[in-house]
Amino acid sequence: MRLDPQMMSDTPEDDSETGLMTKTKPKTQRPPRYKVMLLNDDYTPMEFVVMVLERFFGMTHAQAFEIMLTVHKKGLAVVGVFSHEIAETKVAQVMDFARRHQHPLQCTMEKED
Repeated sequence: MRLDPQMMSDTPEDDSETGLMTKTKPKTQRPPRYKVMLLNDDYTPMEFVVMVLERFFGMTHAQAFEIMLTVHKKGLAVVGVFSHEIAETKVAQVMDFARRHQHPLQCTMEKED
């Protein structure tokens, strides 16, 4: 085997191969968030709505009461913003709990803007 003296040189003759290669990191996007909303109806007692907000959304009694009044006055209120899986679970839990207690309370979710 014969060594090429040019390959042994410390100073490269071709500068095109000595540049650093940089990788651009792709920006990771935050997963979409979903608003969970309660809808007003004429049959579900206000106390039941307060209980649902305390139980499933971890609100204090005062917070739950304020949200319940918003639902009552405006027809709906956002009760939390979550990842898709958590929002879906919260909606299912609330709907199941309302049905078991024979209330027509509606809980929905939609993608946050």
